[in-house]
Amino acid sequence: MEVFLDSVTWMRLGEGLYHTLYIAFISILISIPCAFFMGYLMAYGKGWVYFLCRFYLEAVRIVPIIAWLFLVYFSLAFIWELSAVGSCILVFSLWGIAEGADLVRGAISSIPSHQSQSARALGLGEFKIQIFIIIPQALLQLIPSALNLFTRMIKTTALASLIGVSDILKVAQQIIEVGAIKAPHLSFWLYALVLLTYYVICATLSFFAKRLEKRLDFRG
Repeated sequence: MEVFLDSVTWMRLGEGLYHTLYIAFISILISIPCAFFMGYLMAYGKGWVYFLCRFYLEAVRIVPIIAWLFLVYFSLAFIWELSAVGSCILVFSLWGIAEGADLVRGAISSIPSHQSQSARALGLGEFKIQIFIIIPQALLQLIPSALNLFTRMIKTTALASLIGVSDILKVAQQIIEVGAIKAPHLSFWLYALVLLTYYVICATLSFFAKRLEKRLDFRG
C-alpha cells in the first residue's frame, strides 16, 4: 500500500512508539524502588503504617486506571497542571508502585521464618539477615511476577491515547482516519502492526528476564 511506502508514516509511527516506550519505562523505573520500599513497609510494618499502605493499594487497585488518568489530567488541572504525558507517567507509576509493593510483600512473606531464626542463632544481625538471606530470595521470586507487571504496564500505555497522547495506537488511528477511504483494509494492517510491536517489546522483555532469572538462580 502507498501508506506503508510513505516515510512520513513510519516517522509518525516511530514517534508514537517513542512516547509509548518513554511513558512505560519511566513509570517502571519510578515504580521499582518505591514499590520495594512500600513492600517492606507492608511486610514488616504494623498498625497505621500497614493500614495506610493497604488503603493506598486498594484505592489504586479498585478504581480503574482510566478513571485515575481523567482525574489527574482533567480534574486536578486547576491545582497542578500536568501535560498528558506527565499525567500518564504519574498514574502508571502510582499503579506500578501499588501492584509492585504487594508483590514484594508476598515474596518476603513467603520466605520460611526458620531461615531468619537459624541466621539469628548463628549470630547474624538483622541487617545482614535482610541483605544476605531475605532480599536475594525475594528478588528471585519477584522476577516472574515483576515481569508480568511490567508487560501489563507497557500494554496499558494504550490508555494514554484517551487523554491525547500521540502514542503508537493513537498515531495508527489517525493514519487510518485519513487513509481508510482509499485503502479499506488499512485498519487491519496497521492494527496488526501495532499488535506485533507490543508483542515484540513484551517478548523481548520476557526473554531477558528469563535469562536474568537463570543467572541469578543460586538454588541450582
